[in-house]
Amino acid sequence: MSLQTPVALRSPSRAAGPGIGVTMSENEGPGSEYAHLSRLVRQAGLLDRRRGYYAVRIGLTGGLLVGAWVAFLWLGESWWQVGVAAVLAVAFAQVAFVGHDAGHRQIFRTRRANDLVGLIQGNLVIGLSYSWWVNKHNRHHAHPNTEGEDPDLVVAPLSFTVGQARARRALGALFVRRQAYFFFPLLLLEGLNLHVNSVKTVLGRRRVKWRPAELPLLTAHIAGYLGVLFLVLTPLQALVFMAVHQGLLGLYLGCSFAPNHKGMPILAADAKLDYLRRQVLTSRNVRGGWFIDTLLGGLNYQIEHHLFPSMPRPNLRRARTLVHRFCAEHGVDYCETSLFTSWAQALGHLNKVGSARAQLGAAGG
Repeated sequence: MSLQTPVALRSPSRAAGPGIGVTMSENEGPGSEYAHLSRLVRQAGLLDRRRGYYAVRIGLTGGLLVGAWVAFLWLGESWWQVGVAAVLAVAFAQVAFVGHDAGHRQIFRTRRANDLVGLIQGNLVIGLSYSWWVNKHNRHHAHPNTEGEDPDLVVAPLSFTVGQARARRALGALFVRRQAYFFFPLLLLEGLNLHVNSVKTVLGRRRVKWRPAELPLLTAHIAGYLGVLFLVLTPLQALVFMAVHQGLLGLYLGCSFAPNHKGMPILAADAKLDYLRRQVLTSRNVRGGWFIDTLLGGLNYQIEHHLFPSMPRPNLRRARTLVHRFCAEHGVDYCETSLFTSWAQALGHLNKVGSARAQLGAAGG
């Protein structure tokens, strides 16, 4: 499959798949390959809740967060706070991973309990709109790496397809030709981008399901965050702290999400694929032990996560063996690589698209 242009794949099975909180069996017939896989997964107990795991995970993450803020207050007006900012970036990212799991209904059985955790972890603790993320992420899961459907393929000023690159003009066209070199530096702005989109969503005119809760929670986070920084630090130190904290947060999250789909086949909007292949062929797993599992928040099992979005994070490792064998038996390509190789493949894809744009420019396109 070409990595530069969307491919239109055909299959007699249905293209639509389950959303974040929906199981496949509600969308495809009982005789489909995915229905068979779903039965195997359920029989193995891999969709059972893991409340004990999440109690420990939330406790450890909360401890790291509280410890970092205690260190911040203890250090006071000091340039050593740059180190605290780096620790807080890690803590915020780990909180975001828990919020991600809550959005997928992985923690509790009831929607209300998961949403409560998501609102607190997202809006109050790290200042990100839970509504904005859930809406955007739902669309991504329904149409992963699908041009015109997946919002994660619309990341200006980057171009992930030749069509996007062709539409760039002037400085945009020049940027695309070297976009691979700018990918990681741009991630330093992702933290700011997440906060800006969160505020725009909560204050915007479009319907926001949890606006009555999100607005005060997000306001409390922003007021508390800015207040404590400018009360404890000098104005210059506070600005540097924010730059380091938000920059590293964006870099961490971006480096965690980039391996998932970047550099994998991009589907045309009219691609006709069954749910199993739509999710597996566009996703990439990252090999590693407990450290990679923790570092990436379980997102390294992207194939299993996309096939079963509500599967609790600690069950993904066990599911990987079952899914990998199932894909091999049914002739479905299963992509798994190391973390550094996944980054290299993502950059390679961006470079290929940039090179294609340069060729179009040379030809007068």
